[in-house]
Amino acid sequence: MTTVADILRSKGHGAIHSVAPSDTMLLALQRMADQSIGALLVLEGPGIAGIVTERDYARKIALHGRSSASTTVGEVMTRKVHCVAPHQTSEECMSLMTTHRIRHLPVVDGHQQLLGLISIGDIVKEIISAQQFTIQQLEHYISGTPAVQP
Repeated sequence: MTTVADILRSKGHGAIHSVAPSDTMLLALQRMADQSIGALLVLEGPGIAGIVTERDYARKIALHGRSSASTTVGEVMTRKVHCVAPHQTSEECMSLMTTHRIRHLPVVDGHQQLLGLISIGDIVKEIISAQQFTIQQLEHYISGTPAVQP
């Protein structure tokens, strides 16, 4: 069973992209565009203050005619952030994302230290990879050829 730690390892140890609550949404949008990502963690000191997404922009700024240059991240960010631990499974993450209709989960350790951020895309990629491996194993079993080791 794939864990969050496995997913972080497969992604590599890239930078955690973030903004501060006092930053403008224009800056947040530019960072998301530069990195081709859909969300940024909002960090205040060492802790997670929230998360800001393209969805937040669309629903809380664009639809209300607000200016992204004069609106701060803190005004529109989602404050209730669901986090996961490295030992949790991809299935647990998928369930949490589905239940709360979210697409991103910060990963924190037992001391609430931020380790990374996983997305629904990361989860789907791992599930597809596991299914492909299972299919290959079954094909080898059926054909009687030696199985491939992971």
